[in-house]
Amino acid sequence: MDRVEHDVSAAELEEGYRRATLRLIPFLVFLFILAWIDRVNVGFAKLQMLGDLGFSEAVYGFGAGIFFVGYFLFEVPSNLLLERIGARKTLARITILWGLASMSLAFVRSEWAFYAVRFLLGVFEAGFFPGVVLYLTYWFPSARRSRINGLFMTSFAIAGVVGGPLAGLIMGTMGGVSGLANWQWLFILEGIPSLVAGAAVLAFLPDRPADARWLPARVAAAMSARVAAEGRAAGKEASFRAALRDGRVWLCALIYFCIVSGNATIAFWTPSIIKEIGIRDNIAIGLLAAIPFIAGTIAMIWTGAHADRTGERRLHCAAAGLVAAAGLAATGALIGQAALALVALTVAAIGILAAFPVFWSLPQTFLAGTAAAGAIAAINSIGNLAGFVAPYMVGLSTSLTGTSTNGLYFVAALELLAAILVFGFARWREGAAAGLAPAAP
Repeated sequence: MDRVEHDVSAAELEEGYRRATLRLIPFLVFLFILAWIDRVNVGFAKLQMLGDLGFSEAVYGFGAGIFFVGYFLFEVPSNLLLERIGARKTLARITILWGLASMSLAFVRSEWAFYAVRFLLGVFEAGFFPGVVLYLTYWFPSARRSRINGLFMTSFAIAGVVGGPLAGLIMGTMGGVSGLANWQWLFILEGIPSLVAGAAVLAFLPDRPADARWLPARVAAAMSARVAAEGRAAGKEASFRAALRDGRVWLCALIYFCIVSGNATIAFWTPSIIKEIGIRDNIAIGLLAAIPFIAGTIAMIWTGAHADRTGERRLHCAAAGLVAAAGLAATGALIGQAALALVALTVAAIGILAAFPVFWSLPQTFLAGTAAAGAIAAINSIGNLAGFVAPYMVGLSTSLTGTSTNGLYFVAALELLAAILVFGFARWREGAAAGLAPAAP
């Protein structure tokens, strides 16, 4: 039997990874589902909230998107802090604060209050997603990360599957209870679980393999040693300051900006798009909104596993971008044809969600240590500015033309650009490896 670090057999190490996957991934998925629901439930609240408060579509689009400005400003500091104090304290703080901010949305009455609370929600959630991406690098080597990332990122899709029907149920049944509108109950009831989950993080989440009571000490040491050896590999940048001078970091940020534009669009506008194609019942909207995310979940898991099995990431990511672009463009063209538009939206979700796990394997090929902590956060924060731009553009299109078609075309173009840029990233890496292009221009 093969022996690995610290005289641990390959079978023992495999069992360690299996335990880590089963212990960590479901819990992290659950946390992100809560974060995602609290981030995007405003898309369902919008169906009644805008009329109650007298907000325009553009006000909604700006409020939905300003979340990402706060997110952008505080992500890098949050991830650097996680590297210093650990994931347990960082993720607990994030989870509790975003729950409180989400619940506060139930009591906004003016445009500026709406903007302020959405901004704070972004500030409080900042660092969660890149923090988990970084956290998983403490446990799993690069050969396993596309699959592990894919399993974690099913939380995007599962949140859509769970969040849509749940929001539809609350919106359809809670209006007028205790004098509160249905959208107010939506924010309150979906914010409370985050407070409980934050306490659970403090109680149950180990910072690193050595802290996991459910791993044998020898296996935990071997897992940490394997990750540490990869971090010392030639060609990996460990300095955050140097990473900021590496053009590959900024190329990854631009690629991610384009990918996220599609994710933000389907997250914030799927209920409205379904309503635009002729569905009016809130519970039916919630159920139909789950369909694209179910398909996206399957695509995400398959893509991550297939990329690890074949060792090829570039084509997987680029192909997903092309599928996303085609689906979004077709959705825009088919608005008004209910069944076809929903099929197109499902195709878009498949491409958008499949791109995520393989994308995050790209920066991890040349980053380690503090550079990984800061640069992953920087890539995510810059990329997530698309969460401001895309919803606002779709909202502006709807306000000006009465339809989201032009906004969807705009986002489709960004997804197409993502596919093109992925090929550019691959050529850059190959050139740098051959000495034909600088790795850190």
